[in-house]
Amino acid sequence: MTNHIERQAKLLKASARAAKNITTILDPYELFQRTVDIICDEFGFYYAGVFLVDEARQYAVLKAGRGDAGKAMLREEHKLAIGGNSMIGASIANKKGRIALDVGEEAVFFENPHLPKTRSEMALPLIIGDEAIGALTVQSVEEAAFHEEDIDALQTMADQLAVAIQNSKLHRQEERRSRLLKAANRVGKETASILDLDQLLPQTVNIICEAYGLYYAGVFLLDEKGEYVVLRAGYGKAGKAMLEEGHKLRVGTDSMIGACVAMGEARIALDVGEERVHFKNPHLPHTRSEMALPLVYGGKTLGAVTIQSSEERAFGEDDITTLLTMAEHLAVAINNARLIDELKEAHNEILRNKVFEALTAASTEAIHWIGNKTLPISLTVSRLREELAADGKVDADSLKEDLDMIAESAAQIIQVKEQLIGAVREMKPRLVLLADAFQAAALQRGVSSETLKLSIAPEAAYVYADPTQLVRAFGNLLQNAVEAGAKTVRVDSRLGEERGVLEIRIEDDGAGMSREAQSKAWSPFFSQRGAAHHGLGLPAALHVISQSQGHMALVSEEGKGTTAALFMPQGRAVRAELKAEGVKSILLIDDNDDWSNLLSELLKGSTVKLTRSTDLKKLPAADLILVDENVADVSLDDVFAALAKAKLTAKTIVLASAINPENVTRYLREGVKDATVKPYSTNELNELLK
Repeated sequence: MTNHIERQAKLLKASARAAKNITTILDPYELFQRTVDIICDEFGFYYAGVFLVDEARQYAVLKAGRGDAGKAMLREEHKLAIGGNSMIGASIANKKGRIALDVGEEAVFFENPHLPKTRSEMALPLIIGDEAIGALTVQSVEEAAFHEEDIDALQTMADQLAVAIQNSKLHRQEERRSRLLKAANRVGKETASILDLDQLLPQTVNIICEAYGLYYAGVFLLDEKGEYVVLRAGYGKAGKAMLEEGHKLRVGTDSMIGACVAMGEARIALDVGEERVHFKNPHLPHTRSEMALPLVYGGKTLGAVTIQSSEERAFGEDDITTLLTMAEHLAVAINNARLIDELKEAHNEILRNKVFEALTAASTEAIHWIGNKTLPISLTVSRLREELAADGKVDADSLKEDLDMIAESAAQIIQVKEQLIGAVREMKPRLVLLADAFQAAALQRGVSSETLKLSIAPEAAYVYADPTQLVRAFGNLLQNAVEAGAKTVRVDSRLGEERGVLEIRIEDDGAGMSREAQSKAWSPFFSQRGAAHHGLGLPAALHVISQSQGHMALVSEEGKGTTAALFMPQGRAVRAELKAEGVKSILLIDDNDDWSNLLSELLKGSTVKLTRSTDLKKLPAADLILVDENVADVSLDDVFAALAKAKLTAKTIVLASAINPENVTRYLREGVKDATVKPYSTNELNELLK
């Protein structure tokens, strides 16, 4: 009896010392590890371990274990089912202490390979209120080391541990709440002063990840059609890779971000337990939790923010509240940045118009008049030269010099007229295939296919413009690039941020311009390449783009090339019923280019048979022969000769991307049926086939 009382007293004292030591520890890792060490040291036990119930309340997960055995089980993520056959599982399920003994006829067989010497075990539930949050295992190498009375003595220590765990949890929650609020305020404060979207969005994702300690963050903005949200900024290498790929997600329920934008509310996905969400993004393999927050301003959804963690169940109510506050700040900053961009662009447009106003004030009709008046001068000069050459007795050096000056002046006036308004009066804007316009401009200006690199998105393939004037404008820009020493000119067309507008970037690797040269670039007759260059290419291109209800910007750096950004009305090709009007077969003499592929697409499903060829030795019979003016593989002279030989000229129509009156006159003299602009839609093709 005396030994029993002494044992109880010893256990109570040790329990009190252990409880005193653990109640002041707030760091969870330190708390759990100190607990198992204190228990083993104070009581002289073989092993001790702390288990906590997981979020789904299905398993008790080991959080700390004594010695090498504990470390090994932690590496294996050791856990036991609640209510299962284990001591720990039963203790939590029943909220009662349990004892197992390896002695006598009712011996328990201890199977844990990491603890081969265990002969007795006690499991004590960790209870807060009416809820068991985990359990404590205490093990001994002695048989029958524990008695029922020991449970009462050691449960006091377990209760104190449960309180310490709860205090630690509350402390961490309070710390996290404070950190989240500070981070939200930082995002709001730092983003409010940034008015450039290209700087604002990357800065935002960096602040979010650094302030919140998150794995990844990204900002998506809604496209013009409202069909996709496009990634505009992403954290780290993963973000950079996705930006290079043009990462975007469809608005709808197929993705977290898409659903968030469609519904206008926050979404959370957790990767935990048996109901795991599979995160498929190969750039973010470690994501285990994700939150999508809508960016809403003035009742309009601008996009969304994705916030991802490598931890399961990383986000709680506090996270949602503070991160939504951050998203509200960001939405305001994005809206402000867009307003500033619009104001800047409007201001720049006013300046460009003012610069060009002086040149265009004379009006198109006046410039045509100058050109028409100048043409007879050139003809007269040619006639006088012929007469002087025929009369060898007349010394006319002085007269020839004067006539040369007149001819040069007349040529310059005609050249100015051609640069400003082209060879023909402007047509009504119509659907134009961008790729064809650029390819035609390149052929006319002698820009090789190796130099010109086209990258045109399917949804950005058409614009509304006068095709003849547009080809001239594109030709000016390509020629400027080549004359600046460009080896490569890249053209990229995509949907712009403004609905119904295309952003067309023409980027070259030429010499570029200094800041001073850029400030004068829009001025008529300014050139960096000598007196032989009239300096009207860029102003004339701006004039054409402006008349197409578009606008243009220029970015250049000396030694690093120039980028011309064109913003033009998006064209939409509407399919209609094809009416062949008796045409059953068409022979197309053309390369395998974008327009010939478009023609094949327009004729698909019709009764018209299309044959495409550049082999002039074998011209098959056809109801109609179409010849692309810009065919590159063969010369037009050879084409006309082959058609005449095959007696097919009368069935031939020459199709041009840009109409030139002199060329049209030449083609008609060759005996062709007609010469006109290329059809880019079914309705235009129907007109051609009448």
